[in-house]
Amino acid sequence: MTKLSMHAVSAGVFARNLNNLSSMLTKAEQQAKAKGYDPAVLLSARLAPDMFPLTRQVQIACDHAKGCVARLAGHTPEVMEDTETTFEGLHARIRKVLAIVEGYKPDQFDGSETREITIKIPNSEFKFSGLDYVTQWAMPNFYFHLTMAYAILRHNGIELGKKDFLIG
Repeated sequence: MTKLSMHAVSAGVFARNLNNLSSMLTKAEQQAKAKGYDPAVLLSARLAPDMFPLTRQVQIACDHAKGCVARLAGHTPEVMEDTETTFEGLHARIRKVLAIVEGYKPDQFDGSETREITIKIPNSEFKFSGLDYVTQWAMPNFYFHLTMAYAILRHNGIELGKKDFLIG
């Protein structure tokens, strides 16, 4: 019987989807130029007044990916400033996070399914086993922000489909 590794269910999934996100951003930038859109309008677009804009959605998706793999490996996640204001800045962030995610080796995750992971957010603290952290916190948050980025682009006329989201 094959054992599913924590590395495979986290790092591999994050890497694939970060590459897909990068492809979607490339298409958005190309289509914005072709259609005469100001790229800054797309980068600051949101679906509702009280939600984060596209740029922040990408930043948060990246944060969940790098944070998850670091915590599973028993490391403190690298802090990144949220200063991106261009498509190139977002691509650079994704490349940096991909290097972090892909830099972890499967053996660094050995035993991480039972490692206690503590997440602190304003006014709350959550404790998870590594497996519950991946399945109940990191992946749902990652996919939420990835999906919001996709939805913001689609809402603003960028021609993307399910294939772009799933395959890149």
